[in-house]
Amino acid sequence: MTFEAFFAAAKERLSHADVSGIPGRLAFQFDITGEGAGTFYLEVKDGRLSVEPYDYRDRDVCITCTADTLLKIADKKLDPVLAFTLHKLKIDGPLDKALLLKQLLR
Repeated sequence: MTFEAFFAAAKERLSHADVSGIPGRLAFQFDITGEGAGTFYLEVKDGRLSVEPYDYRDRDVCITCTADTLLKIADKKLDPVLAFTLHKLKIDGPLDKALLLKQLLR
């Protein structure tokens, strides 16, 4: 799978996230490793969601994982906390903000 194909699938799944409970601004950068490797970000700002295929330096949290792991999380087939516990994803940033990813994907 190319990064472009992965990103299109991820954007489709993540674009349905409920951001109504996220106050202010929150930005995640995703560094995808292995097949489909690349970088993209998800930002919630003023109640609006953006998912774009760029590096985002003003991020709150950086999450590193494989494309397969992120798609399973987005499809609710893998709990993000379990994925972290099993070392399937790495978090760089405040854990409390990283946990908001689970709220976004309800």
